[in-house]
Amino acid sequence: MKTGRLEAFSDGVLAIVITIMVLELKAPKEVSLEALSHEWPIFASYLFSFIYIGIYWNNHHHLFQVTEKVNGKILWANLHLLFWLSLIPFTTSWLGENYTVSLAVALYGFNLLMCAIAYFTLQGTILRSHGDDFILRKQIGKDWKGKLSLLFYISGLALSFVNTWVAIGFYILVAVMWIVPDKRIERHIS
Repeated sequence: MKTGRLEAFSDGVLAIVITIMVLELKAPKEVSLEALSHEWPIFASYLFSFIYIGIYWNNHHHLFQVTEKVNGKILWANLHLLFWLSLIPFTTSWLGENYTVSLAVALYGFNLLMCAIAYFTLQGTILRSHGDDFILRKQIGKDWKGKLSLLFYISGLALSFVNTWVAIGFYILVAVMWIVPDKRIERHIS
């Protein structure tokens, strides 16, 4: 099976996820800069999650540009990823309203961690479904960036019960690491 149908479905799901997130943004009842300033945590959590969805969309696109075939295992691994990504609007909303509450920050971090694990699983399933000479295998190497991301998510998740700002800092650090797609894959598809 070719990758086109999977990519189109995934693009559609991610577009819906972003739409749900933006629909959660509510304008303040009072029309003033002061009222608007009280909404900054909600807007910041939306912006941050929008960037995360963009990172996943971008890397998912690059991943499937080099993927030669799709099978049932890859379809299920992709659905696993989409499931966790589809929960981001909920955890984003809760984080935006409760950014100083450990449980809200921890749940957001858990959601990000599960997205990363699901992406890692999808990537591994694709690798196992292709031969030894598959270009992706050579490009990702030991995938230190992916493994470091998991460590940072776990650290942020644990630290959310100590200091929510430090935990959020770890989540931001991972986003900064991934904001530019993997150059090794980009060079191959260019």
